[in-house]
Amino acid sequence: MSRAGASLARRLAALAYDALLLSALITVVGFLTLPLSGPASAPSLRVPVLPARIVSFALVFAAGALYFGWSWTSGRRTLAMKTWRIALVRADGEPVTGKIALTRYFAGWIGPAAALVAYVALRPVGLGALALPLVGINFLWALVDPERRFLHDRIAGTRIVDRA
Repeated sequence: MSRAGASLARRLAALAYDALLLSALITVVGFLTLPLSGPASAPSLRVPVLPARIVSFALVFAAGALYFGWSWTSGRRTLAMKTWRIALVRADGEPVTGKIALTRYFAGWIGPAAALVAYVALRPVGLGALALPLVGINFLWALVDPERRFLHDRIAGTRIVDRA
């Protein structure tokens, strides 16, 4: 395995591919949680009650943690990483542990969480759309980081490298 950092373009391409895979995972988990939304005989589409939405989100969040946590540990890679021939390693080049993988996963939610908080704060004054760019803060961080690492990689002490 090469120890050279993967290019930003390849990392973003793998991110887009992983986003598609995560969307499929969210869809499957969403279908599994449909019974929480009420009876199937309802005549129209309804928004589930708050407790059902919380349980659904928790299950989606946990499924993502399991998928990425397992995929990033012990030298394994996500399908996107295999396709783009990149790998996730610790800053010292060693394989990622479970604790580090989960730290990276949780840190990956900084942007979406910041966007949600900003949306809730800005929506009452009609400026909720201004929160949208915060979703990408983890990835925009690479533009100012001296090693071009994403924010969640900086926090977790990981980097993405080329895989020969």
